[in-house]
Amino acid sequence: MIREVNPMWQPFIGKRSESVTNWVERGAVKRFAEAIQDLNPLYFDEEVAKKSRWGRLIAPPTFPMTFDYGQIEGLILPESGLIHGDQTFHYQRPLFVGEEVSCYTVLKDVTEKKGKSGRLTFLVFDRIGEDREGEPIFTATTTVVVTEAVKRGMAG
Repeated sequence: MIREVNPMWQPFIGKRSESVTNWVERGAVKRFAEAIQDLNPLYFDEEVAKKSRWGRLIAPPTFPMTFDYGQIEGLILPESGLIHGDQTFHYQRPLFVGEEVSCYTVLKDVTEKKGKSGRLTFLVFDRIGEDREGEPIFTATTTVVVTEAVKRGMAG
């Protein structure tokens, strides 16, 4: 399979959004944990969390999905029809309940492949969260798939 880069998004590879401040709010963490049915007491039980190696409440590993990462200036994505292709999280340490996290997104890569129903474009984003000192906490790598039909709809 030949790897091609779509010229529509190629100029944005390596570009990043402005940072957006997000809070790891206790109530939001509890609601999120309940919604995903992960009732680990480290997410909402202060006494259990104090006895953990972290000594405080933490957020579930997928909680960063709720954060705002800003927009890469000029990068336009379809409003609908995107396919979630993949998601991975890499942590330096857990997210602590009550902390402020500065988040931004970077377009890491764009490739195209021919599929059964036409060309598919794969956009790979790194969504990064840093603490107040600018130290990385996590990187969430997300792959979004754009079908040929959706791209045609963007042009119309």
